[in-house]
Amino acid sequence: MQSVFKDIATHLDAAALTKQAVEQYAPGTFDLEQAYAIQRESIAHRVARGHAIRGVKLGFTSRAKMKQMGVDDLIWGWLTNDMLFEEGSNISLSAFIHPRVEPEVCFLTKRAITGPITALEAVQYIEAVAPALEIIDSRFQNFKFDLNNVVADNCSSSGLVVGEWSSAFTALHNAFVSLSVDGRPVQLGSTAAILGNPLRAIVQVSRLLGESGQTLPAGSLIMAGAATAAEAMKAGTYVDVDVRGVGQAGFHVVS
Repeated sequence: MQSVFKDIATHLDAAALTKQAVEQYAPGTFDLEQAYAIQRESIAHRVARGHAIRGVKLGFTSRAKMKQMGVDDLIWGWLTNDMLFEEGSNISLSAFIHPRVEPEVCFLTKRAITGPITALEAVQYIEAVAPALEIIDSRFQNFKFDLNNVVADNCSSSGLVVGEWSSAFTALHNAFVSLSVDGRPVQLGSTAAILGNPLRAIVQVSRLLGESGQTLPAGSLIMAGAATAAEAMKAGTYVDVDVRGVGQAGFHVVS
């Protein structure tokens, strides 16, 4: 890996550590393949500090978002154990730069995913599903970025809260999703916005892993993608998600 890209990875990792936003890199600084290499190097910094990789997250899992960003494929990033917060806990704004929250579903794998699998095989690789909330927090100023920059920045991965696990896989096809703040719904949607059915996220993860020559061990988390637009987090509020037929999860936002 070229030293300039290692420097970019170190720069982005430092931005996350210090909670100081940086300017996005100019178009042409690196291509998409190089952005993923920068992402891996940045995650390696976390691992070197003692944090373990816990799974992966998908982004751009809706056609509308792909069209908005001018791409024809989804993107993905890594989850580490320092990103995990307990359901119902207090999460401080000071741990982030300009955090936003999205309603999602999270899968727990029961078998290692080593390469492409089919839609019919997907459930065989999944132990459980849970309602989840992802906290995204771009390390770039004003939450502004292009495709290559967001991939290099680990797809804005910053935190997640996972609710109670269940085997309610059949409820996922077109489940009503509500994101609420202090009991007031602020975003409404459906799990159908996640690739038509969140179970397809397992298929896509297997394809992406195969293309990159990587493996996802049993016991890993897969965040399937957002069911609605994100909401900015505000201190003194309680944020929760309700995925009909699957469950609820939430957390308190503190200053």
